[in-house]
Amino acid sequence: MIPVMDLPPDFLQNLVGAFGRDQTDAWIARLPRLLAEAASRWDLELGAPLPGLSYNHVCSATRFPSPVLGRGARGEGILKIGIPNRELTSEMECLRLLGNLPNCPTVRLLDCDPENGLLLLERLRPGADLTPIPDDDRATEIAADVMSRLWIPALQSDSHFGSDCHFVTLIGWFDGLQKLRPRFDGGTGPFPARLVETAEGLIRELFAEEETWLIHGDCHHYNILSHGDEWRVIDPKGVIGAREYEVGPFMLNPVYQPRPNIKRETQRRLDI
Repeated sequence: MIPVMDLPPDFLQNLVGAFGRDQTDAWIARLPRLLAEAASRWDLELGAPLPGLSYNHVCSATRFPSPVLGRGARGEGILKIGIPNRELTSEMECLRLLGNLPNCPTVRLLDCDPENGLLLLERLRPGADLTPIPDDDRATEIAADVMSRLWIPALQSDSHFGSDCHFVTLIGWFDGLQKLRPRFDGGTGPFPARLVETAEGLIRELFAEEETWLIHGDCHHYNILSHGDEWRVIDPKGVIGAREYEVGPFMLNPVYQPRPNIKRETQRRLDI
């Protein structure tokens, strides 16, 4: 079990920014017990946290023997733990729903505990994301194929999962932007007016769509991983809205690589 003092400072800072100091401190204090209970519940041997923790504690998990994690002498999985919140619950519901559909390219949800924010996931091998692929067109083709097999009509999600399933909505995500002008007496505060006006126009277009879909919500290079000769998506937000929104996060990535001809690259990606 990893000592709390070894948690990355950036990870703790992210949690405080999202949930506040009191809720973060209370959850961090519970984290060792949550890890121990998950290990006992699913008969897991837990590894160190994976690099790049953002808002959830994620670590490797092995089990021997392994009826839950899969066949083989030693099953591999991933244990993801987060502060319970609507977005995390929406991810669980999304994975549970899509995992029952044929040919859907999502990581498998093996088990979960919404009350405690626990997800037990299959481990993807080799688990490389799209960023090492030197041909941007090839990476975009992979992403386009994954997206097209991922989306389902919102009404279909209701029929598969039941009316008690409540996914996050795009309109809910943009509530903050809709409150911006009233807060600043009709202005845009510290944000450039031109950018706010552009965003407002795009939102009107997205919300004008009569047909809504269950989409990933954050489908980009770092959330599409290799698994054998296939590609799987991880960390779905499980969002109800227009499919066109899905393209945005992909266009903004990869964030840490030079992109000298970004306009031409963007047009090429859109053409694909």
